[in-house]
Amino acid sequence: MAPTVSVVLCTYNGARFLGAQWQSLLAQSRLPDEIVVRDDASSDATPELLISLATAAEARGISVRRGRSGRNLGYVANFEAGLREASGEIVLLCDQDDVWHPDKVATLVAPFGQRPGLLLLCSDARRIDTAGAGLPRTLFEVLRVSRNELRRIHAGDGFGVLLRRSLATGATIALRRALLADALPFPPGWVHDEWLAVIAAAQGGFDCIERPLIDYRQHPGNQLGMQDRGFAEKWQDLAKPRPALIDALIARDEALQERLPTLGPRVPQWSRERTAEKLRHLRARRALRGRPWNRVAMVLREVAGGRYRRYASGWKEALRDLLRGAGT
Repeated sequence: MAPTVSVVLCTYNGARFLGAQWQSLLAQSRLPDEIVVRDDASSDATPELLISLATAAEARGISVRRGRSGRNLGYVANFEAGLREASGEIVLLCDQDDVWHPDKVATLVAPFGQRPGLLLLCSDARRIDTAGAGLPRTLFEVLRVSRNELRRIHAGDGFGVLLRRSLATGATIALRRALLADALPFPPGWVHDEWLAVIAAAQGGFDCIERPLIDYRQHPGNQLGMQDRGFAEKWQDLAKPRPALIDALIARDEALQERLPTLGPRVPQWSRERTAEKLRHLRARRALRGRPWNRVAMVLREVAGGRYRRYASGWKEALRDLLRGAGT
C-alpha cells in the first residue's frame, strides 16, 4: 500500500510567488494527500490568497490544514509547528517561492517504500531568478558537492559528510514522519533542515538524489538562498575572524552530542565518537584565542590529525586560524 504524503508549506509575505508554487503542487504526477500551511503572521495578501488556493486543492481531493501565527515566529519555529501538524507517513518540506517539477513527489516518495531504513532524502535543484529564468549552475554545483561526498552519502556515510558541512536544503527534503520523534524539538542554533538531515544521517538513514526536482528561486527576499559568490567575497570571508561562529558551532554540536544518546542503539557508536571528535577539534580552535605564541603548533596538530579536513573546509580554515586565530 502506498504511503500517505503530507506537504508542509510555510509562508511569510509570499503572495508574489505563492500562486506559482501552489500550482506546481497541484500538477504533481503523484498528488500529496495533505498540505499543511503555516503562515507566519504575514502582513501582505498571503492569508487571503491561501483561502482560494486551498479551495483549488480540496477540489482535487487534497486535504488542506491552514494555521496562522499570532506573531512572527521565524521560519525554523514555523516549520516545527507545521511538522507537528503533518499526518502523512512521508513529509515533504515546501518553500513559498519555488516551483516543483511534476515528478518531484513521486520521485522522492518511491525510495522510502523500497528502503525501510531510509529516513530523509534530498535532491539537487535548478536555480532560477526572480522572473523564473534559469541560472547557470544547479544547487549542488554552487555548493561544490564532490563526487567523493556523493559516493560517501550513497554508501551510508552521510553523517561523516554532514558533520563537515550541510548539504540538505529544506525545499528539496522528504522525510519519514517517524524521524520527527527523534528530531523534535529543534535545538537553538540549528536550522531545521540541517538538524533533520544530521539526525537521520546519524542513524544511517540519509541519502540524496543527484538531479534537480525543483526550480529554486533566488531573490532578495530569500531567508537563506544559494547565491554565487565571487573571489572578493570568498577572500573577505577567509580573512575575517569569526569568534562568534566557533562558539555557535560548539553550542550546536554540544546539542547534537546531548541528543544522540536519547536515540539509543539506532545511533551506532561511531556516530557518537565522530561527534565527540569534532567537538574536541572546535574546542582546540577556540583555545587559539589570545595565544599567538603556540598557534602554529596547535593548528599543525589538528591538520596532521586530519580534523580540519573532516570537520571544516580543510586548508582554508587552517590558514584562517594561522593568520588570525579562530577567535581573535
